[in-house]
Amino acid sequence: MTVRIAPSILSADFAHLANDLAMCEAGGADWIHVDVMDGRFVPNLTFGAKVIETVRRSCTLPIDVHLMVVEPERYFDDYAKAGANVLTVHAEAAPHLDRQLARIRELGCKAGVAINPATPLEMVREVAAQLDLLLIMTVNPGYGGQRFIEYTVDKIARAKQMLIAAGSHAVLEVDGGVTRETITRCWRAGADTFVAGNAIFTASDPRAEIGRLRAACGVSV
Repeated sequence: MTVRIAPSILSADFAHLANDLAMCEAGGADWIHVDVMDGRFVPNLTFGAKVIETVRRSCTLPIDVHLMVVEPERYFDDYAKAGANVLTVHAEAAPHLDRQLARIRELGCKAGVAINPATPLEMVREVAAQLDLLLIMTVNPGYGGQRFIEYTVDKIARAKQMLIAAGSHAVLEVDGGVTRETITRCWRAGADTFVAGNAIFTASDPRAEIGRLRAACGVSV
């Protein structure tokens, strides 16, 4: 099974963003993860379309945009135009998921849904067959560097079974507290795509850490 490592630029050095992106690409990263926060759905406030444009100019990797915002449909057009390849909305903030997923695809992006640690999988069961990506949050969203929530491992396994039952080929992504110690359990539970911020950018050798995370899943670098 494919392993994708998606460094989160939330933990990057924005004074040297182009260098950090080049390092991720040279280190074998598969995607670049961009966390968009509006200060309303989550307490933090982060990036907009201009940052996505900068990432797009600076690297060739797919850009995985995670919309931690209310009324996410207001941002679809701008972020797709800026260069996003994947747009993921939160089920908790998107009561019209069917419509929103369809709109994301109309814009030429892959359509994803994220759910918080305490949100039941039932929130996305009806659209499971339509998903290109399902993101299981393994911390409460809003800040980087949080401790991995242990009970989410079982949730990842149940999410995998739900996708199989729906006949879905969606990517199963995890985000939050991903390290060499936690990634193995998430991989064994069925996840295939891993967002890592602090684990990569605070490592003594960030470029090598991408390979070490992949190797922790039993996949050769």
